[in-house]
Amino acid sequence: MSKPNLSLVAAKQALSMMDLTSLNDDDTELSIQALCQQAATPFGCVAAICVYPRFINTVHSALHALGLSEQVAIATVVNFPHGLDSITHVEQDIRAAITAGAQEIDLVLPYRQLMAGDSDFGLAMVQAVKAVCVEPRIAKPTLFKVIIESGELATAALITQACELAIKGGADFIKTSTGKVAVNATLDTAELMLIAIRDSGKNVGFKAAGGVRTTQDAQQYLQLAARIMGKDWLTPAHMRFGASGLLAQLLNTLDEQPTVPLATDY
Repeated sequence: MSKPNLSLVAAKQALSMMDLTSLNDDDTELSIQALCQQAATPFGCVAAICVYPRFINTVHSALHALGLSEQVAIATVVNFPHGLDSITHVEQDIRAAITAGAQEIDLVLPYRQLMAGDSDFGLAMVQAVKAVCVEPRIAKPTLFKVIIESGELATAALITQACELAIKGGADFIKTSTGKVAVNATLDTAELMLIAIRDSGKNVGFKAAGGVRTTQDAQQYLQLAARIMGKDWLTPAHMRFGASGLLAQLLNTLDEQPTVPLATDY
């Protein structure tokens, strides 16, 4: 039996791991509804739709109308993109988002304070958000991702410190970037973050956001994660891609072959 084309395997895996994202200042209900229409493909569904909090209800209605409420999660962002809100403000925003229907929260770590030498505030915020995400009033715990804004932290020491802080505070995922700064996801940063996850011994996922544009890009991240975490780790429960244009590239790759196995030789 011939080996599967690894780019095709990577494309199908990456599609299932996508947080299909629109976080633009000019987003409208119509544009977000159009985004939701892309969530189901001939090759499977994306993992989540990620939008600003004001569009949670729009996504909820659209996914319900499409019959995708059980397959595709609703994600939103808080303390975004600058990471300058107070803990109280962030807690209020998260409770409102969860009430509106958000199932996943992407929090920007207060990275500027960390860069200034204050790690206590960031840890306190992560712990406070985690507490909200698992409040008894919530039927199912809300998946909690921490955006460390690695391109701004820049150094390996600060990136690793941010990851360790987020993991200690209870993050379910650590995420590279907001996509709103000059440097977003890179393979070098991803390696540092995945090593931090591995060394923690905790069940924490990794999300690459910003700059993952092609099937080849996604494949490189998948290969890196498989090398550090093991190929069985490569599931939407552990790995996500935050992107929008990536979907079209993955579909272009998958259109080359209608049926793609999920087994991988990474």
